[in-house]
Amino acid sequence: MQNARTISRPVKGDGGIREKEAARPFVHVLADSSEKLSSVCSILEQRFAVAGERLDAEAKLSQMPFAIVIRAELRDVHTIAAIKKRAIKFAKATKRIFLVEHPSHMSISQAYALGATLVLPGTIDKIKLLAALADSAEEASASSGQAPQQDNAVEAAATAIASMFTAVALGEPIDVDGTKEAGRKIADRITQHGLSEWLTTVRRHHEGTYQHCLLVTGVAIDFGLSLGVGRADLERLYSAAMFHDLGKARIPLAILDKPGRLDPAERAMIETHPIAGYDFLKDHDNISPEILDAVRHHHEFLDGSGYPDALGAESIGDIVRILTISDIFAALIEYRHYKPTLPRSEAYDILCGMSGKLEKALLTAFRQVALTR
Repeated sequence: MQNARTISRPVKGDGGIREKEAARPFVHVLADSSEKLSSVCSILEQRFAVAGERLDAEAKLSQMPFAIVIRAELRDVHTIAAIKKRAIKFAKATKRIFLVEHPSHMSISQAYALGATLVLPGTIDKIKLLAALADSAEEASASSGQAPQQDNAVEAAATAIASMFTAVALGEPIDVDGTKEAGRKIADRITQHGLSEWLTTVRRHHEGTYQHCLLVTGVAIDFGLSLGVGRADLERLYSAAMFHDLGKARIPLAILDKPGRLDPAERAMIETHPIAGYDFLKDHDNISPEILDAVRHHHEFLDGSGYPDALGAESIGDIVRILTISDIFAALIEYRHYKPTLPRSEAYDILCGMSGKLEKALLTAFRQVALTR
């Protein structure tokens, strides 16, 4: 199936309207069946020049697209092998969107391992897919004539988180050093470009648990920078943030991403994740006691009302206190398709209303992170 084409359209010039032959942004679609290929192409060809290929056919990608869209069953080893064969060529595309039909940790992790820059799980959301590609097309147009600017920090961090979740699901060791290195890249990115740019980029490219982990890490890093913590403490902080929700790899996505209130059984399952993450990490090398403490206790409150150990203020360390504030704030401002993103000022007001649960001095210091940085 090959339906790439260009169109003529009116272009406004200095003297009014003139006709100009212009190529629409080019998107390459890959799928593991003709039906899937046709359905994706029919959506995209409304706005883009589109070329489509089945994954079981010989690769014929000649013109480099600005975006690749892949719709395939990622639980099939032959499909994964076919995608890997094309990986070197499509790695140069600015955007690589995977449409994952089965929203599981394994499928999403596999997509990131195959080079995804954005994963859209479940039924195809036409509006979101077109919006993601439109954003990329504008970025590609704005940087025309320049070398492509890849979101290395975002991609490295998302891949590290995906790899961790896959390791937990398979019962394999995680790449501790790789995860810490991804956290360092986030710290460098935020130091150079600020927190707001990081939040915007992450919310545009990721959803659910992966988005949350990336947001928490960014907020925690900026909080640590604003407090002037030393390099070693900053590394402990961003490492703890990257690892903090690892235990959620054992919880079904249907519960993690459920719109609306959880029932008591679902809430009880969610509350197992700090201990699950701690138990998985405790025997790994290069995980310090401070990081383990943060993974286990990031849901503890100063008044003893948190979980899993109902700790009091005297038992909660500084890194945990910083991470807890960052975690709650990130959860309040993250994007979910079933609810609007809460403004940062409102999220900060909610934090300030949690009387006795969070350290007041840290909340005061957090104000500039939440509102002005």
